[in-house]
Amino acid sequence: MKIDTTPRRHLPLLSIAILALALSACGKKEGDGASKPAGAPAAGGAPQAMPVSVVTVSPRKVPIVIEAVGQAEGSREVEIRARVSGIIEKRLYQEGSTVPAGSVLFVIDPAPYQLAVEQARAALQQERVRKELAETDAKRLEPLVKDKAISQREYDQAVATARTATAAIASAEAKLKQAQLDLSYTKVTAPIGGISGRAQRSEGSLVTANTDTSLLTTVTQVNPIWVRFPLAESDYNRMRGEQRNARVQLVSEDGKILADNGRLNFSGTTVDQKTGAVQLRAEFPNPGTKWLPGQFVKVHLIAGEQEAILVPQGAVVQTDQAKIVMTVGPDGKAAPRPVQTANWIGNDMVITSGLKEGDQVIVDNLVKVRPGAPVAPHAPGQAPAQAQGGGQPAPQGGEAPKAAPAPAAQPKAK
Repeated sequence: MKIDTTPRRHLPLLSIAILALALSACGKKEGDGASKPAGAPAAGGAPQAMPVSVVTVSPRKVPIVIEAVGQAEGSREVEIRARVSGIIEKRLYQEGSTVPAGSVLFVIDPAPYQLAVEQARAALQQERVRKELAETDAKRLEPLVKDKAISQREYDQAVATARTATAAIASAEAKLKQAQLDLSYTKVTAPIGGISGRAQRSEGSLVTANTDTSLLTTVTQVNPIWVRFPLAESDYNRMRGEQRNARVQLVSEDGKILADNGRLNFSGTTVDQKTGAVQLRAEFPNPGTKWLPGQFVKVHLIAGEQEAILVPQGAVVQTDQAKIVMTVGPDGKAAPRPVQTANWIGNDMVITSGLKEGDQVIVDNLVKVRPGAPVAPHAPGQAPAQAQGGGQPAPQGGEAPKAAPAPAAQPKAK
């Protein structure tokens, strides 16, 4: 019998080394997946799925909203001009103030026109006296012509003189009315109510009727206010036939609706050859002069409905060639899809083509998602479920996978 002479003190060191190697191997096996970035191949070679939020789209009726940039203008704009020549004596309004219709804005020196009225009145009185004299002569000669004391010619001349005097009176009356009218024009009034403009002529200036110097100021009616805007021919064709029922909104830069009570009061019938656009005009109530003539505003024209799909604006990516959205394919991988867009409603973009009912559109992590990469979709606002091994996507709606049932307890051996 052979006796073992190996020292017993080496056995503990050997056992410790074997145990360390075993633990190291187990640690590598359990930590392989956690040490790699998302989407990197796991130990089995399959990439991990990227958690993404998705929305399932379906067509629905949405309003046709066409956006344009318009410019406000007064519903009535009048140039105030001097209708008679003379020296401006007074300006009776404050520039930029609101003036009522019929109010006196300027006074032109009325003295020459007052004299013209008095002269015309005197000329009219002279003609009336002449008529009375002519009629008296005609009546006095009438019995004489019957007795053949005078010739018929003399009597006819007297009657013609009386009739001429009647016509002269009518002419004198017309001249008097013209003189009175010119006198009334020395008070320059506002034909409409509105906001007055800057005075083009000051007191003491000589103005001449029917020349450039006759322009004194302007008056603009701003309630209601008109907004004029162009529409591209393609946009105009989308709302053609709905002009009467169209609703027009004024929108701020951040999308807030400022006015929702506009209506179209003019629609062009020709396309501008230079711009390819059709001119339209809308009318808005404007109490308090919220909008001023010349102001640029953003316009939303709502006319009819269309069948379309809505997706969040952030899901639409603009490339050099087209606009695309990322969708989840049947194989659980990201697939780009080119789309056609129209406008947006709130925070959603209107998609007119490129998507169909049931498509899942990715709405986040678009910078990280690559076409063909596996994804783990979940509903927006829910925590992403853990991606299953081998790149399988998580269940729709963010539901966590159910745990495997525990094994049944084995009966103890007696």
